[in-house]
Amino acid sequence: MRRGMGVLAMGVAIWMLQALLMPKYMERTPEGALIEEYYEETEGHDVLFVGDCEVYETYSPVTLWQEYGIPSWVRGSAQQTVWQSYYLLEEMLRYETPKVVVFNVLAMKYDTPESTGSDTRREAYNRMTLDAMKWSGSKWGAVSASMTAEERHQEGMLTYLFPILRFHDRWRELGWEDFKYLFHREAVSHNGYLMRTEAVPFAGGLPEAPPGKPSFGENSWDYLNKMEALCRERGIQLVLVKAPNPMPVWWESWEQAIRDYAEEKGLLYLNAQAYQEEIGIDWTRDTYDGGYHLNVYGAEKTTRWLGEILLQRCGLPDRRGEQETAALWAEKTARYEKDKQEAGT
Repeated sequence: MRRGMGVLAMGVAIWMLQALLMPKYMERTPEGALIEEYYEETEGHDVLFVGDCEVYETYSPVTLWQEYGIPSWVRGSAQQTVWQSYYLLEEMLRYETPKVVVFNVLAMKYDTPESTGSDTRREAYNRMTLDAMKWSGSKWGAVSASMTAEERHQEGMLTYLFPILRFHDRWRELGWEDFKYLFHREAVSHNGYLMRTEAVPFAGGLPEAPPGKPSFGENSWDYLNKMEALCRERGIQLVLVKAPNPMPVWWESWEQAIRDYAEEKGLLYLNAQAYQEEIGIDWTRDTYDGGYHLNVYGAEKTTRWLGEILLQRCGLPDRRGEQETAALWAEKTARYEKDKQEAGT
């Protein structure tokens, strides 16, 4: 009996230590908290977004609801790769079946974990996407596809099964945030959308195209094909999008490749860069970091543009007349407007 209690106490102590040592992603790098917030949602969605920062800082689910009555969630994360988007979608389909899945195609430029930057940088982004996923076959697949060579060399999957093996020496950088959010974490997003209100104008000056024609790799195409097949099997419309952001550059050869793919598969592809005037983007006011990401004002404009197309082309219903759903979104809208007002002052 005493031995059993001792083992239990040790297990609780290890769990507490691991919870303390893992990054909290609340006041610093809040984008690391986005993946986990999906599990707190209780309602289904007609639209699910997957992708990198060009989804979680471009499309506002509250605006999509306010303007068109479309319930949605953005399952985005920093530098999310195509294979991570696929496994996140696979996981979400265990909980719900949307009518439309929107995938941001910028991630196609990364073909392997090694192509996304240094091992240290890639692992940091991996952790922001993968650590918060609940364990399932989808998480196992996502981790297996995402690990860098360095991660595989250093215990690999074990550090995702038991994150304390990775973060055991993080005690040197513990701060107040780690204790404040040890047992409770507040929502940092609005259905996956990360709001920013600052304005830093785009200064122009795009880099020259690299020699040859930049192309997507075999692995990226493989996972896009898997995503397309998964949606088709489940009767879901897959929509491909490219955010209006001028940076990083979206090369013409990439554009043509996605156009050809969409035509071959019979998919709707929307490149917002071609509709900036119609959307009303003002690059002196609608970006918070010089053209790499939209602020909330640019995101709302882009969401209104996309929402009208989704409503007309995908046959989505307007659910604002559904009492329970409308009551839930009234709460979400009130919080959104409050945060927007406070952040803008």
